Amino acid sequence: MIIQLDLNTPEKNVKELIDKIRAKGLDTNYIVGDNHSVIGIIGDTSKIDIEEIEAQDYVNKVIRVQEPYKKANRAFHPVDTIIDVKGVKIGGGNFVVMSGPCSVESRDQIISVANSVYKAGSTILRGGAYKPRTSPYAFQGLELEGLELLKEARKVTGMPIVTEIMSPNLVEKFVQDVDIIQVGARNMQNFDLLKELGKTKTPILLKRGLCATIEEFLMSAEYIMAGGNPNVILCERGIRTYETYTRNTLDISAVPVLKRLSHLPVIVDPSHATGKSWLVDPLSKAAMAVGADGLMIEVHNDPANAKCDGQQSITPLQFTNLMHTINQLAVIENKAVSF
Repeated sequence: MIIQLDLNTPEKNVKELIDKIRAKGLDTNYIVGDNHSVIGIIGDTSKIDIEEIEAQDYVNKVIRVQEPYKKANRAFHPVDTIIDVKGVKIGGGNFVVMSGPCSVESRDQIISVANSVYKAGSTILRGGAYKPRTSPYAFQGLELEGLELLKEARKVTGMPIVTEIMSPNLVEKFVQDVDIIQVGARNMQNFDLLKELGKTKTPILLKRGLCATIEEFLMSAEYIMAGGNPNVILCERGIRTYETYTRNTLDISAVPVLKRLSHLPVIVDPSHATGKSWLVDPLSKAAMAVGADGLMIEVHNDPANAKCDGQQSITPLQFTNLMHTINQLAVIENKAVSF
């Protein structure tokens, strides 16, 4: 349920109304927008007397929200959420590029790639220390050693780091060492993990599950936010369809849909979306055109010999050329590319 108030409602009236609602055992979320302010109510709203609330002269209207997600719902939070990661702003008209190798393979590799993407204009370094793989025989990542190498690359370049978490047991370690914690597609509905991440304040990059609907995706974000962590970044990375030419199918329409339904930042991963490096460029352009808040791109200094997903990784030179195009498109789309 949402209570829409006059923008100039006195703080005393707002506090009295919120206190009355909370006295019924309900949670509230108060947001001030450009044209009006709203009080979002979470819980069993059958306890609320709508007519009594609407009788207040500073209340414009009361709206019942049908969607099961509340804190992630734009109706509860009409203003775009902007997440600040060590000075890099994500959302609210800012465009961020996260790039780096699928997996951290060695010190030389991650330092080399980090320096290259930083010079090209990337603002956040991605790299996998823990790798969930379909085959138990495939490279699983360097794990803690990989995490230490990412931290070293962060020290060299100054870029914040984002990397994927696999287990709730690693949350404390990741909170200490990582700037953005990534929840991969396979763990989108790992509810024990989401609950633990909800207890932190570290920004969470949540990838859409392989076959997840948009509502299921937003409900996973809701798990994190319901636990107390509002810093969630949504990532569309392609879904399973009947098409077999590409690894997945990038649901480009999901970007404006998510932006309409939610206030959370939305980025796109064009690398995993298709599994083909030559499609990264056109899909990156498409992502910006439909309103995405950023990109997550896999870059490798030697894709042919990569231990993981080399076929979808672009080279540092290709990334440099893509960033040139992104900066040109940003002017057209009125986006501020983070540097």
